[in-house]
Amino acid sequence: MKIRQLRELVSKLIAAYRVSIRRACSVVTMHRSNWHYKPHRREDRPLRQRMKEIAATRIRYGMWRIYILLRREGFRDNHKRVYRIYKEEGLNLRSKRPRRNKAAAHRLERPDINSLHQCWSMDFVCDNLFNGQRFRCLTIVDNFSRYCHAIRVGKSIKSNDVVEVMEALKQQYKEVPKRIQVDNGSEFISKDFDRWAYENKVVLDYSRPGKPTDNPFIESFNGSFRDECLNINWFLSLEDAYEKINGWVNEYNSFRPHSSLNGLTPAEVVAIHNKAKKEKENKYALPGASVDERMYFAIAEHDQTT
Repeated sequence: MKIRQLRELVSKLIAAYRVSIRRACSVVTMHRSNWHYKPHRREDRPLRQRMKEIAATRIRYGMWRIYILLRREGFRDNHKRVYRIYKEEGLNLRSKRPRRNKAAAHRLERPDINSLHQCWSMDFVCDNLFNGQRFRCLTIVDNFSRYCHAIRVGKSIKSNDVVEVMEALKQQYKEVPKRIQVDNGSEFISKDFDRWAYENKVVLDYSRPGKPTDNPFIESFNGSFRDECLNINWFLSLEDAYEKINGWVNEYNSFRPHSSLNGLTPAEVVAIHNKAKKEKENKYALPGASVDERMYFAIAEHDQTT
């Protein structure tokens, strides 16, 4: 029997038969030190709180994914302790909840968006070729400027394809977004995409299942994409679909006025923001030397060396 069970038996013997602790311990063959021992458990309230926060925002994460996130954040507790708290808090029962309760789970508090690359949104759109063959489109939009960074077209787009697109955009812009809003699709909750986000310090903001309104920017873009491109074009092949979709993206970014941008195009918003950013940097930069000053300093340095 376990020590906890033996201690319970000793307590019952003492209460029922009024025997001494020595006698009760000898009857159940338990050493008296086990009876007098007082456990000194480590404080685990911060760990419990953080585990509940992770489970609330990432509903489909199990114990091992939560354990990996905790290790990344600096918690040194081993997997046995994490699993015990995981069971005690009832987090293992999340997969058995009705869908309506899953959708009611809390999500991350989303800060105001006031700059480029602060938050992107990603999603998938499906359509058919002329012969009924289905293909998928990965859409990526900047939430501040509504600028469409890319649309990946393919028969099957997996998590490694998503990582490949993000790496290409990283090389193009020389930076990555601080946060990406996505749904709970298998491509976005995969280990490959999670590893890429962790290595590039990108926060993944997952929508609640059944709540597309949690990511309104990409849903609005996908609606325009379907109405203005997919529904009015006849695609003969994937190459044909890529060319027509790429043409629409250029029109969307550089020609199509956006109502939420006061009639401006996303490209104009990007240009205005970059200009303001450059002016702000020049404002605090040190003034450059004039031509005469540069010549003077060059002559002075020459005189000192000679």
